[in-house]
Formats: sequence, C-alpha cells, structure tokens
Amino acid sequence: MNGDKPTSILVVDDDEDITAFIYGQLEPQGFVLDSAGTGELGLKLALENEYDIIILDLMLPGMNGLEVCRALRERSERYTPVLMLTARGAVENKIEGFAAGADDYLAKPFSILELDARVKALVRRSAAPASKRLQIADLTLDLGTLEVKRGTHRIELAPIHIRILTLLMQRSPDVVSRSALESVVWGDDPPDSDALRVHIYTLRNAIDRPFDKALLHTVPKMGYRLAAIEDPA
Repeated sequence: MNGDKPTSILVVDDDEDITAFIYGQLEPQGFVLDSAGTGELGLKLALENEYDIIILDLMLPGMNGLEVCRALRERSERYTPVLMLTARGAVENKIEGFAAGADDYLAKPFSILELDARVKALVRRSAAPASKRLQIADLTLDLGTLEVKRGTHRIELAPIHIRILTLLMQRSPDVVSRSALESVVWGDDPPDSDALRVHIYTLRNAIDRPFDKALLHTVPKMGYRLAAIEDPA
C-alpha cells in the first residue's frame, strides 16, 4: 500500500474464472482491482490510469501479453511492475517475457497464495518513488530504454544481464541472494549447472573490467551486491 492510498491492480486476462479467482483473493485484503479481457483494452487502461501492479496474461486474443508489455514500456512515462501469467513454462518463454519488460513470471496453473506473495513482493519493491532511471555511482540504467552507461560510456548488455543488473541496482547496497537472482532469470526452473556464475562473470566484465572502480561484488556464501563501496555487507 502507498500511504493511505489502496494498492490498485489491473488484471489483463481473457479467462473470466482466473480473473474471478484473483479478485477473490486480493479484493478482501483491500486491493482495488480493474480488469480487461483483451490486450488492446489492457494497454489502453494501463496508459490512461495509474496502477501499482499489472497482472498480465501472455496468451491473449489479438494483442498478446508480450506485445502489451513492450508497448507499455515504450509508451508509458510511468514504470508499473508487471507480473506475467502464462501456461508456457519453458525457460526461453520466461526470458522472452523478462526481455519484453515483465518484472516477474508465474506459470499456470499457479497457487493463489503464490500469486498473492508475488504481488506483495512487487508492491514492496515499487514502494520507493517511481523512477525510470537507476543509478549507482557512475553506473546508470534507464528502465524505459534499457540503456546502460558507466559515465558517458554506453554498455551493451543482453536481456538476461539487464534483468540481473536491474535487480542488483534496485536492491543496492543490499546483498541479493543467488536464489533471488536465479528466480529473476529462470523463474521456478533454474538450471542444474552453475549458469548464474557465468552470467555474473559476463556482467562484471561489461560493467567493471574496463573501469577503475569495481561496483559488482561477490559476498561469499550469500550472493552478490552492487555498491560503490567494497566493504562486506
């Protein structure tokens, strides 16, 4: 919740039963919900109104969830967290959703309690004043254009590394656990290999190696932190 203002949520899903399921869980807790059954209407409402969270189904008639999310990120001056729902659980689909601008991902069929928890986590993460620009020291990330810079030097990153960087910057200077980062990248299906370490290595090479001061730090047995200081958490 934002002060005395109730948290507003837009549910974009063509399945009326799922929409009713979500309403039944969240409305009694004081959330204010609005809904749309098509991507076109969902985008129109999202651009015209101020919502705190958008729950967006991937498989929508006409304009699908990916198209809605991309258009929202391109056209809206506000950054509204998006929780994407889909029956497609492949890692590639999750990465595609994140690359389109989604903030979290939940595969159908889902537990209503898990959806409840993820919505509240997004509310907490977005409780700070909204901004489309994150900055740690001289490292900046524009959440609208996804442009990454260190000073005046532009850094090209793959979508998966932007997802990792976004979470690290949002949580800075706190330590972010490996499990939290894996959830951002792979959702509920992290790979068995040490793929996260490889992605962190690649990200570190891009944002730290060419520069004098390191910002991305490994905290042994805990995770990683992005900060302008090198003391342990």
